[in-house]
Amino acid sequence: MESSQIESRIEEHLPGASLEVSGADCDFSVTIISPDFEGLNAMKRQQMILSLFSDVIKTGELHALSIKAFTLDEWNNKSSGLVQLSI
Repeated sequence: MESSQIESRIEEHLPGASLEVSGADCDFSVTIISPDFEGLNAMKRQQMILSLFSDVIKTGELHALSIKAFTLDEWNNKSSGLVQLSI
């Protein structure tokens, strides 16, 4: 699997999300900032993203996906002192 495929799947289901994907082969990390995470706890956010990849996880094409999922407010609070992001 390639990082562009990871990005495409997430962008298709979370249009307007800001994301960064790193990794290679079958082991990736992704940071996603989306208003769609409002009101969802960390586990629900993880489940939402992992469900997008259930087919390739089952086949072994994707072995590991580390997910960091934030709302815009959470990201801006985490990044205070840095440039603020707006989606």
